Amino acid sequence: MPANLTPQYQKAEEAYRRAQSAQERLACLEQMLQLIPKHKGTEKLQADLKTRLKETRQELQAEQHASKAVGKVYRFPRQGAAQAVIVGAPNAGKSRLLKELTKAEPEVAPYPFTTREPMPGMMAWEDVAVQLIDTPPITSSHFEPYLLNLVRSTDLVLLAFDGSSDDAPEQTVEVIQQFARRHTFLSDHTGFDPDDFSQLHVKTLLVVTRGSDPDAAARADFLRELLPIPFPGTTVECDDAPSREALREQIFRSADVIRIYTKTPGKPADFSAPFCIPRGGTVEDLAAKIHRDLAEKVKSAKLWAHGSSDARIVGRDHVLSDRDLVELHV
Repeated sequence: MPANLTPQYQKAEEAYRRAQSAQERLACLEQMLQLIPKHKGTEKLQADLKTRLKETRQELQAEQHASKAVGKVYRFPRQGAAQAVIVGAPNAGKSRLLKELTKAEPEVAPYPFTTREPMPGMMAWEDVAVQLIDTPPITSSHFEPYLLNLVRSTDLVLLAFDGSSDDAPEQTVEVIQQFARRHTFLSDHTGFDPDDFSQLHVKTLLVVTRGSDPDAAARADFLRELLPIPFPGTTVECDDAPSREALREQIFRSADVIRIYTKTPGKPADFSAPFCIPRGGTVEDLAAKIHRDLAEKVKSAKLWAHGSSDARIVGRDHVLSDRDLVELHV
């Protein structure tokens, strides 16, 4: 029997995935249990949610009683259109990506483990910005515990792959498997496994760095021979400006968000700072992005599609497209 999960439940599930603390996850799980349709097709999922709710309550209690000296926790409030976490093996070019694509100043050196803690930066592209987070390297014997939550809650993973190194294929396989051992699968989409709520897929883009190396493509092909991976890849040469710009656009496109411009009735349109919502988002989603109360009040919208001067009236459930201009009506 199909689950037939409602859009409201799916939004609560997405909020749970993005939560960065036990307290936030607890609130989301409670809401999910309230919203999930109660029938035979969701019995297993309901049981999984109750188990996860119990575990999260225990986790919250442990956090409240644990010493602050035990373990490091990093939380990065989301900024910009989307968030992308950069992961990879030692010397994969992660910090160089952050340095070249943002104004952050990470230490970049030819020796391994230069990055010891995560560092954020904002990547500009056209009229929006994407938050990038550089992270320490991953090996068979080194995996920072806080990395798991960073990756599970992000919009996009950028898996850095050193196109100039013969060791890169095996090292990158180990990075992928380190996450898989923790029920987190670098994938071509984001979402929980419908048959096992503990397993999460996170949308990933393979970024082959030092792409001018003549054997970079062959090394990337060898990676796919060692371990068939479902997500796409791209190549970048950080010393080449057009290559960097192409990567900026691909990161934004891969994040699966769209830009929506707004206007107030009787006033000019605001094209300076678009709101960004997930691809497939509706007028109601845009209203919620602007203000929670507005989502409950909005009834319709006046919409100008990108490149068109003709307006039309659409309902709150209308699916928006990138660069639409919207005037909300309550």
